[in-house]
Amino acid sequence: MNDRPRTFGTRRAADSLPSVPHDGGIATTPYLNRELSLLDFQERVLSLAEDAATPLLERAKFLAIFGTNVDEFFQVRVAVLRDRVAAGLHTNTPDGLSPRQQLHAIAGRVRELLERQSRCFAEQLVPALAEARICLASWPTLDRADRAHLGQAFEDFFPVLTPLAVDPGHPFPYISSLSLNLGIIVGDPVTGMRRFARVKVPPLLPRFVVLPDGQRFLPLEEVIAAHLDRLFPGMDIECHHHFRVTRSADLTLEEDEADDLLAAIEMELRRRRFGRAVRLEIDPAMSTEMRCLLARELELDDDDVFSVPGPLDLGGLWSVWEMDRPELKDDPWAPSTQPGLAGAEDEPADIFAAIRAGDILVHHPYDSFSTSVEAFIQQAAADPKVLAIKQTLYRTSGHSPIVESLIQATEHGTQVAALVELKAQFDEQANIEWARKLEQAGAHVVYGLVGFKTHSKTALVVRQDDDGIRRYCHVGTGNYNSKTARVYEDIGLLSCDPELGAELTELFNYLTGYSRQTGYEKLVVAPSDLRDHIVAMIEQEAAGPEPGRIVMKMNGLVDQVVIDALYKASTAGVPVDLVVRSVCCLRPGVPGLSENIRVRSILGRYLEHSRIMAFGDGRARPVRYLIGSADMMPRNLDRRIEVLVPVEAPPLQARLQQVLDICLTDDTQAWQLHSDGAWTKVPTVAGVSTHARLHELAGERDRLRRGATGPVTALQR
Repeated sequence: MNDRPRTFGTRRAADSLPSVPHDGGIATTPYLNRELSLLDFQERVLSLAEDAATPLLERAKFLAIFGTNVDEFFQVRVAVLRDRVAAGLHTNTPDGLSPRQQLHAIAGRVRELLERQSRCFAEQLVPALAEARICLASWPTLDRADRAHLGQAFEDFFPVLTPLAVDPGHPFPYISSLSLNLGIIVGDPVTGMRRFARVKVPPLLPRFVVLPDGQRFLPLEEVIAAHLDRLFPGMDIECHHHFRVTRSADLTLEEDEADDLLAAIEMELRRRRFGRAVRLEIDPAMSTEMRCLLARELELDDDDVFSVPGPLDLGGLWSVWEMDRPELKDDPWAPSTQPGLAGAEDEPADIFAAIRAGDILVHHPYDSFSTSVEAFIQQAAADPKVLAIKQTLYRTSGHSPIVESLIQATEHGTQVAALVELKAQFDEQANIEWARKLEQAGAHVVYGLVGFKTHSKTALVVRQDDDGIRRYCHVGTGNYNSKTARVYEDIGLLSCDPELGAELTELFNYLTGYSRQTGYEKLVVAPSDLRDHIVAMIEQEAAGPEPGRIVMKMNGLVDQVVIDALYKASTAGVPVDLVVRSVCCLRPGVPGLSENIRVRSILGRYLEHSRIMAFGDGRARPVRYLIGSADMMPRNLDRRIEVLVPVEAPPLQARLQQVLDICLTDDTQAWQLHSDGAWTKVPTVAGVSTHARLHELAGERDRLRRGATGPVTALQR
């Protein structure tokens, strides 16, 4: 049985915390701003594109990721702040900034980052691609043959284009979010009348047009701009400029008033298309006349208008990354099959027998997702001994083998219950489609709890074994998504522990039926007790004659109660190491407050996504390990269903500790957070790379498996 720490209750944030000294510009607040910290993360992503040591097409990929991340930042975070300003809400965040002050600070920070993005593209990426015979061309550089070829390409998509003029008979057109547009001033040579017109660059067409040699790319908007006379025949084209609008994508669903959650989500998705504008990106050469027109019609202020040199929407660089040039990308990695899950001659193993032999820890993408988690659900779907499958689905891939397996299981007569979270941001439409397919197949589909997102990563298989009914479980840190499992770093536990199975059964009954959450001995569940449990474990490390140790790996650290508990542990002498991929509102290294806390972030070819927590020093205190879906953020702890699970088998604990140790010794991909809120790259001394080292270890396990004879040892699991 898990030795659950005593819960001391939720305490008021910042209670009895020492003040932070003002030294060299360090703010007096003990907290960093969440939104600016998120932009710091985007800067670290941008740095990967700027790093000449990153393979060339991977640099293009990171530039595309940076652009997409900033888009989502405006769609969600900036949209929320603007709504608060519009509603007259002036409550300051814990770092002391009002919504309006945050918007002003964000605008300045984003301008700096966009300037770096443009320089990286124009001064680093374009020349480097040209040296590799991949030329990002411009219309003036093309010869007659090139222009003739593109003229024919234009005629092919000419019928798709729709010029929209603005005049008394034509109101200002609706500009859809994230669409790329050309703004044109056209003049009538007969009447002398001047009008503004807009042409939308079709989003279904490739962002870059490939020239006949297959090595040169031209932005699609340049092809359209070169043929505006075909769209406005007989008119004078005075000028044209490209622009892009970002709109709010925040759902404002009133669940309590929704009789049908599925229908309500679909309605909100339609409304999202018409969300208020939150950002306008423009060509730097755009005239003041056109800029003012666009800002006025979109109801935007000067702070909301961003001048971006070079092509807009560099997310389109994904099409460049997809080129078949493996020498310009990271070395390919084929995930290994966990030794306990590999059958003879690499045939699929009996996964249920493997789990009965002992708990199995899988670490993606180093361990194969398809031969572990997907195989678990696939075998369950095809096994006549399986009586029921229950699973939470938060984000799924376009083609989802796991959902297909659930449909297959239903068709075979197995009871299937799927909790599909319709409110997974930007994946709502995909989840609606999968929910409908599951319902049509006869599965029991529920859409979560009113007021909460179900973010937990849990699956339960009930099987009639020869010795009775047994429950097989999977609890993980990542989504059941075969696509992201290749690039997101995540951890999962496969187990048939009876107590864990019983508690997962209670959890699914709570999620699908009518009941109140009960206490758990194994599972730690939000929103019922996860925060209090983590705080209690932190406090235990500070109790007693000798301080313990805390290591926590997560995606975000925002929750004040957890931060305050860590501050108090630090003042009690507890060494605290935090590996935080993205947002961190804790200020480390402040004398008298957090001098024993170190914060680092790992960035590289994989997105660090797992949540691992270790409490104890391994000497006076045994180390207790937890993995699961929850970050230390108010949304996770208060408004989501999250699950953490203890990892208790010593060999599996050793693997988790190995992962944490590598993250803490990394001096190639690691960044360090300082007390003034600045992030700096950790100097390279030993040359430890988290992703490279974990590749090596996975390869060693695979070689050991292939050379081993006899049963798999516990260490190999």
